[in-house]
Amino acid sequence: MAQPLLASDPDFLVIAHRGASGYRPEHTLEAYTLAVEMGADYIEPDLVSTRDGVLVARHENEIGETTDVATRFPDRKTTKVVDGSNVTGWFTEDLTLAELRTLRARERLAFRDSSYNGQFLVPTFDEVLALADSLGRARGRVVGVYPETKHPTYFRSIGLPLEDKLLASLTRAGWNRADAPVFIQSFEVANLRRLKSQTDVRLIQLIAAGSPPDRGIEADIPTYEDMLTSDGLRDVAAYAYGIGPEKRLVIPMDSGATTLVRDAHSAGLKVHVWTLRKEPVFIGSRFKADFAAEARAFKASGVDGVFTDHTDAVVGAVRP
Repeated sequence: MAQPLLASDPDFLVIAHRGASGYRPEHTLEAYTLAVEMGADYIEPDLVSTRDGVLVARHENEIGETTDVATRFPDRKTTKVVDGSNVTGWFTEDLTLAELRTLRARERLAFRDSSYNGQFLVPTFDEVLALADSLGRARGRVVGVYPETKHPTYFRSIGLPLEDKLLASLTRAGWNRADAPVFIQSFEVANLRRLKSQTDVRLIQLIAAGSPPDRGIEADIPTYEDMLTSDGLRDVAAYAYGIGPEKRLVIPMDSGATTLVRDAHSAGLKVHVWTLRKEPVFIGSRFKADFAAEARAFKASGVDGVFTDHTDAVVGAVRP
């Protein structure tokens, strides 16, 4: 087995959010490959489980929007409670990997190119890791992987915990180590705290509005607002390498600024913001639909990386 490629991160990471998801159906090997061709440093697979315990790349365990599952398994439609919300659709945990392999990915957003619908498979996490390694070796540079554990408390509650399988895959790839080109991210807290004792891979606490899904289920889980205080950031730094805040928490949409980057760096945390998308509906109004200006503003803010659906546009703006 070839020796694994190890992390050599640039100062400003370009992280392909679900792959080149602005151009290809998200979370497909084709979307990840295109993102790397466009210059991404890391590719991001969101991880959920099949019924037989295989980790696959989907943004949600409900896959009615992103695959043709409704036509192939119409009888599997159901309603479940996921993170306290009723969700109706088709779920990965109700399909074996063999059944999932009969599905094809499709574009989720109506205003994006749907011409690739029905062409691409849903990949396993092992396949994403192998792809990153292969693309990196072919290009003579490291291509990192930035997996997110999706709904880890929910999956643990139904007997399909994500963390051990994630670490097993990283171990097989030679990347279950501190210097691996890997970040593990989660909106939850308890699973990151557990992972801290299980692995030296770098962990990222995602931050949005409201509270982590495991607050009230696990003990001593703060709100996201609590995390953004000086004390809260120091608490996060006890288990995480960095934070992944929603972009408005760094640069508000219309005007003003925050001190989050400075405060996080003072606590010893890296900052990777999400998500930059070049469609005008997603760009902060202060930038007047100028995506390059928004990308440059985030780099100038001092963040250590950005997630983007449009790797080429970010690379073109910040790495001329």
